[in-house]
Amino acid sequence: MKRREFITLLGSAAAWPFAARAQHTGERRIGVLAAIAENDPEAHARAAAFRQGLREVGWVESRNVQIEFRWAAGDSNLMRAYAAELVRLAPDVIVTHAPLTFAAVRQETHSLPIVFLQVPDPVEGGFVASMAQPGGNATGFTSFENTISAKWLELLKEVVPSSTRVAIIRNPANQFLMGAIKAAAPSLGVQFTAVDVRDLTEIERAFDVLARDSISGLIVMPDPITLLNRDRIVELAAKHRLPAVYSYRFFAVAGGLISYGPNIPDIWRRAAFYVDRILKGTNPADLPIQNPTKFELVANLKTARALGIELPLSLLMRIDEVIE
Repeated sequence: MKRREFITLLGSAAAWPFAARAQHTGERRIGVLAAIAENDPEAHARAAAFRQGLREVGWVESRNVQIEFRWAAGDSNLMRAYAAELVRLAPDVIVTHAPLTFAAVRQETHSLPIVFLQVPDPVEGGFVASMAQPGGNATGFTSFENTISAKWLELLKEVVPSSTRVAIIRNPANQFLMGAIKAAAPSLGVQFTAVDVRDLTEIERAFDVLARDSISGLIVMPDPITLLNRDRIVELAAKHRLPAVYSYRFFAVAGGLISYGPNIPDIWRRAAFYVDRILKGTNPADLPIQNPTKFELVANLKTARALGIELPLSLLMRIDEVIE
């Protein structure tokens, strides 16, 4: 029930490819490298939002633009292979989703324009010079502002005030948002354990360990690994009766207790506007990095009841969507 609806400047020698592409006429080509699987419903939602954004600014597939999608399904080897393939195609612009796909494309080219999506902290990651003036050949959209992980911990304490031992499930290759949790934990009276997972086997093993360690709450960090295995993560959290907070709505839809994070299709739709500006000749170095503008707090009441949790009224009044 809805209630309201992210490197250094390379110098003038690197700038000529953008101007040269601006002179092209006829059908333009966009390469898209996404970290998720093509058959994931989220892939369809994101591709549809990107196409919608393109249509809003006059770009229509098979008429004046061609889109080359590549879906890496969380496989780092595929990310590197597809990155090389897309660069060989020499599109007018490449759109990348998630830090690892962006890194893979940046390893292949420092001249083709890149619009990245869902990169948590592109400055700290060394991808761009600054948020306001990224420099180089890339610009894009972050997935989270740096303090959001502290809000996940605060949400968990609000839902389960007795939580004192919390586990953080994360991909060890992706630790961008851990700082805020470390800073917030003492004031919330929480001790946390970071559990590193790289695949489904390690995820399942992690829950067996958590069950023995008297963990009273769980935060699942955003990453292609957790996204791809969301159904199993939600199932294991229910099996071990672990209240869990997630970063995206689709976890709550899959049966997760509560989620808080950006509206991802909206980020993909907005990315189309930057692609449009680059296709019309703007240098990515001149386009500031943008943060998400739409966030959604979603709760699954069925899961709350199964866990014996009564969500506080103060939380219910802030929720954007309740899943019955």
